[in-house]
Amino acid sequence: MRVRHALPTEPPQRVPVLGIGFFDGVHRGHREILRSLGRLRRPGEVVAALTFRDHPASYLRPGSEPPLITTLEERIALLADAGVNELYVLPFDARIAEIDATTFLIEVLHARLRIRALAIGENFRFGAGRRGDARLAATILEPLGVTVAAIPPLLEDGERVSSTRVRAALMRGDVVEADGLLGTAYSLTGHVTFGAGRGHDLGFPTANLAVPSDKLLPMDGVYAMIARFDGRDYPGLVSIGDNPTFGEGPKTVEAWLRDFEGTIYGRELSLRNFRFIRAQQRFESTEALLDAMRTDASHVAHPTFA
Repeated sequence: MRVRHALPTEPPQRVPVLGIGFFDGVHRGHREILRSLGRLRRPGEVVAALTFRDHPASYLRPGSEPPLITTLEERIALLADAGVNELYVLPFDARIAEIDATTFLIEVLHARLRIRALAIGENFRFGAGRRGDARLAATILEPLGVTVAAIPPLLEDGERVSSTRVRAALMRGDVVEADGLLGTAYSLTGHVTFGAGRGHDLGFPTANLAVPSDKLLPMDGVYAMIARFDGRDYPGLVSIGDNPTFGEGPKTVEAWLRDFEGTIYGRELSLRNFRFIRAQQRFESTEALLDAMRTDASHVAHPTFA
């Protein structure tokens, strides 16, 4: 997939069919839009998407932007896996926020991108004051020869599949539901950093994962999970929280990999397939904590994680 960080100054070499959205999580609802592009594409055309580097709320309502299900790098990778051939990643700034919806359709999508088809969510809004919608897009673009597809929301158990719903599931620790809504496993990826070393002293050596500050973490607690390191999967546990037994501190992500021996400081580690075991809690003694950790480890022996 080719990633562009600015709109083209000359007409694209291949005519695009285009989807627009922030696509946080690239969940199953987003994938319906992307699949529709595959159906709209004609021979010789390219499937393209337009997204934004930062959440629009970070410009429109600074401080109110939600934590992200996926980092920009993860979002790009998921869009490529979903069949996007060409991706425009633009900053959401004054030029985007203040452009009139009709001007955006005519001057950006038609004149500069030369799109032949557009697919957007039925409830998607764009342009200054969020005045643009699928109906306006069809009214403006279809006389210019551009097909406009308004994709209805995907429903799961009678509710719309959305990034907001995925975030809510993660924040209550239901990563199984989040994975179902995403259509792929929620994951955490980061480099291993030095920690306090308590896990090693307790017989459960852990890798402290540094994750981006804007990445949404599941609810504090202990989870069974699958860790991927150096091309191999390891079942294990991850503790997310502020270590209340040892006095509250900054939130950490500490992973224990079963059947792994080695030093991985500075190396990249990815965690996925989270399954909630228990909430974070404060233990009255180190021995009580060890008993809980041994019980936690017994969940990793389950066939799901073997």
